[in-house]
Amino acid sequence: MSKAGRLVVLVSGSGTNLQALLDASADPSYGARVVAVGADREGIEGLARAAKAQIPTFVEKLRDHETRVEWDAAIAARIAEHEPDLVVSAGFMKILGAPTLDSFPVVNTHPALLPSFPGAHGVRDALAHGVKVTGCTVMLADAGVDTGPIIAQEPVPVLPDDDEAVLHERIKTVERRLLVDIVGRMVREGWTVKGRIVRIGNQPGGEST
Repeated sequence: MSKAGRLVVLVSGSGTNLQALLDASADPSYGARVVAVGADREGIEGLARAAKAQIPTFVEKLRDHETRVEWDAAIAARIAEHEPDLVVSAGFMKILGAPTLDSFPVVNTHPALLPSFPGAHGVRDALAHGVKVTGCTVMLADAGVDTGPIIAQEPVPVLPDDDEAVLHERIKTVERRLLVDIVGRMVREGWTVKGRIVRIGNQPGGEST
């Protein structure tokens, strides 16, 4: 790429995935840079990380709007102000609506091997089911809950003494690395989508997004 791809990163909490992207983008060869960080709440560590890195931020609270439709339009407008090439939902705890999804490609992560164990409790549900291997998924977001086309996955073994917190931390370590790798490759090489199949780079069989 002749210039770095523009990333808008959305956060709702501690922002560890955001930090991983900030660290990666410090290397010009990564090919992407975070141009703004958005949130659905104030006072979170993710916004503090952005401020420390001197990245512009915005907050769009759902409760500040009379309807979800109005919030969907408002956050899409805030994202659009920064002209992103890619939006990254990095621990953002809201489902994005059509105004955003129809305007920008959105990358999301999930702490399980989809389509198994979607939703807010993927780690807990995997443990309760007794699986021996779980992992993380990077996907393109759609209007559903963890139903978008899968870009990449990586397994994480479930150990006999794991509880939810311990397993989740081990998944997060893998998730951060996988997210950074996939986002970097997407902005450097491009990607195609055909049905539910996502291919990065010049692999045959896709249709341009």
